[in-house]
Amino acid sequence: MSFAAPTTPSFPQNVHEALQDENLQAALRGSRGGFVLRRARARAALPEFDALRDAAAAMKDHVLASLDIYLERYEAQVTAAGGQVHWAETAEDARRIVLEICRRAEAKTVNKGKTMIAEECGINEHLEAHGIRPVETDLGEYIIQLRGEAPSHIIAPAIHVTVPQVREEFRRAHTALAPDRDLEGLDTLLREARAVLREKYFQAEVGITGANMLIAETGQSVIVTNEGNGDLSQSLPRVHIVMASLEKIVPGLEDAATLLRVLARSATGQEMAVYTTFSAGPRRAEDPDGPEEYHVVLLDNGRAKMAGTPFQPMLRCIRCGACMNHCPVYQAVGGHAYGWVYPGPMGAVLTPSLIGVEQGGHLPNASTFCGRCEEVCPMRIPLPGMMRAWREREMERGLAPATARYGLRIWGFLARRPWLYRRATGAARWVMRRMARGRGRIARLPLAGGWTGTRDFPAPQGRGFLAQWQERK
Repeated sequence: MSFAAPTTPSFPQNVHEALQDENLQAALRGSRGGFVLRRARARAALPEFDALRDAAAAMKDHVLASLDIYLERYEAQVTAAGGQVHWAETAEDARRIVLEICRRAEAKTVNKGKTMIAEECGINEHLEAHGIRPVETDLGEYIIQLRGEAPSHIIAPAIHVTVPQVREEFRRAHTALAPDRDLEGLDTLLREARAVLREKYFQAEVGITGANMLIAETGQSVIVTNEGNGDLSQSLPRVHIVMASLEKIVPGLEDAATLLRVLARSATGQEMAVYTTFSAGPRRAEDPDGPEEYHVVLLDNGRAKMAGTPFQPMLRCIRCGACMNHCPVYQAVGGHAYGWVYPGPMGAVLTPSLIGVEQGGHLPNASTFCGRCEEVCPMRIPLPGMMRAWREREMERGLAPATARYGLRIWGFLARRPWLYRRATGAARWVMRRMARGRGRIARLPLAGGWTGTRDFPAPQGRGFLAQWQERK
């Protein structure tokens, strides 16, 4: 599956298929609640958590207001340390730059740590098309690479895969091992993956990692992992390529520390990730290991155009995944239904910003507007408000489905005539109660097939909201 050249995803069709996929639904049921509970515990254990969120958001706003200054400072520090910064305006530019570096290194194999920017640019597919084999070293990424899939979650890419499916993939792919070997326990699967991947670390000529942050003060890139694969992917090959987007810049080490204190707590409920690695430049004479070449590919791909618009706060995102962990829509359909690289509420805002409302404008509709995403976001990004702004643009351009446009017109007509609105809603309540036939639910409802196709619609109970509100005035 290639994401280098996005095409219009069919979100409604993807949702329908996801809701009917028994394996996917089983995997999603098994993942629900864990991230939410751990994040709540981590937040409660840190009294200054909300103050850190305020400081982190203010710091990123400051950086975005002076992005060119900090990018130039970062490039100067990388160059001073012996590295090289490459500027990529588009995903195509990034693919060309990475391929050129790999060809100069005469690479046959490239090891990759988890990087959403590489997914955005379609790096794996591009390298394979030119005879270079990319190997994902993050366990979740490795599993979905075997399955030929894209990540379903930005921090847990294989969250949609069940244990029996992993076992099946290992038996199919690891043909050098005994076919009758025991793969029943999770620890057994983990040991097998570790043994297979361990060999890959010593074969690759080039290693590619992402970056959770880029520090302007020191020229360092920062990655956080729980497996250590990122460290091995960047320290053992002769060439290390960092792929990052422009907004990953932070001013200094203290700012990086602020983000680290909210990142892991928001993502996995940990105080800190197991590995937090700072890298700067190629190996020095006194270093025991490290790459001979250090390259940073800085990607724009539409982000600069977001600056100064109502969608600029999205550039504060630190990719923790908290919004999708708490989103009822994501938890029902998984990440692949969103059709491109970034799923969940953050994807519903970022995707149309990067590929256009014509192709991604359907995603902001994938929200109940419950507000949980904004409530838990460590960077205080107003996700519901920005999704609403995209909905307005979709409606203004006539891109929304005809049923939605006509339905809103009818609602607007009624809302401007309160007496008619009360009569219409009262009649609708009466009809729906009759349709429920005393069961309290409706199996099929005209114009609501998207709801009743997978669950019953609750029948109205008691008096309407307006009647109850008027009594309390």
